[in-house]
Amino acid sequence: MPKKNPKRIGLAIIGGGRVGLFRGEVAARHPQVDFIGLAEIKPDRAKLVGEKIGADFVTSDFRALLARPEITAAIIATDEHLHVDPILAAVERKLPLLIEKPLATSLADSERVLAAIKRSGVDAVVGYTQRFRRRWLAAKEKVRTGQLGDVTLVTSRAFMNRLVALDNYKRTDDPSGISPMVISGTHALDVVMWMMESKRPAEIYARSVDKTLGPLCGGTDATAGMITFEDGSLYHASISWALPKVWPGAVYSLEVGIVGTGGVLTIDDTHRDIVLATEGAQGEGYAPDAARRVDFLGSYPPGDMALGELRGPMRDETEQWLNRLAVGVPTQHATAAEAHNRLMLTKAFDLSARLKRALPLPITVEDEKPRGSLRVAG
Repeated sequence: MPKKNPKRIGLAIIGGGRVGLFRGEVAARHPQVDFIGLAEIKPDRAKLVGEKIGADFVTSDFRALLARPEITAAIIATDEHLHVDPILAAVERKLPLLIEKPLATSLADSERVLAAIKRSGVDAVVGYTQRFRRRWLAAKEKVRTGQLGDVTLVTSRAFMNRLVALDNYKRTDDPSGISPMVISGTHALDVVMWMMESKRPAEIYARSVDKTLGPLCGGTDATAGMITFEDGSLYHASISWALPKVWPGAVYSLEVGIVGTGGVLTIDDTHRDIVLATEGAQGEGYAPDAARRVDFLGSYPPGDMALGELRGPMRDETEQWLNRLAVGVPTQHATAAEAHNRLMLTKAFDLSARLKRALPLPITVEDEKPRGSLRVAG
């Protein structure tokens, strides 16, 4: 039961990009949030976001923000490769955390962050926003209550506009650390593993291609592979984020099929039910492109702006996290341990594709190293 006397929340938002702004605007409307601080290294962006969310304190130094006595919780919304230091600093203060996925971009850093979270006992959750959409909640409930029997096969196919990939590769100095599985495939992976949370992955086999993004930015176009679970169940996954810029899905188009011994469930999440065609250029969740004139509305994972507010899963996710802090209600957020597991599995897809052979799961920090001693799947 929720607490009758809700706690006040003094919120630190570290990172003022798209997600930091979205979550900050939601937090500014929450009745228990009475202080918002923002840490953003770009002065113009800090000014813009600070004004939009009505921040009480704005700084370029996240440590200065976390040291404020008003702060009781933190959102980590920096670029993916900059998560580790602010997470560890917030954990040191024992602040509850909402962390954008992933925990880190390397297994070693992710393992270090997870260990610190466990030692501290901090309530840390990770932003796998798709868990807050009704279609995935409905699917989860049918699987959880045994409506499909024992799940034996899951398949997922994700198609993405290449603007997403180009934006991610542009923001890194090391394209080898960026891949469609680690950055975007992890959303589909988390949904599927959430459905199959009682099953233990045992082996993975994958392949990748790079004929489009390779020449453009040293990137990977697509990855496909299969996870075999200890009980013999299978998960087949494929993702391409190399579709043309004019592909009408602004970000994510996903199809999932779940087959069990007693039933089947298919989910069409391609967003082809609302199609906009216009003479005006269409923006999208990442870098705008003037060539886009057609859109599958609703394909931007955080949701949509309507009547001046964000509507959709990221708003719901943020509000439920704030309620979790204020009144202690349980939520379906991904735990830090689940987030580390998802990073491990996405890294395993990439590693198997690079080595062109099957690998036993889980892979380790040593496996991730370029010259590490790698085990062979039986």
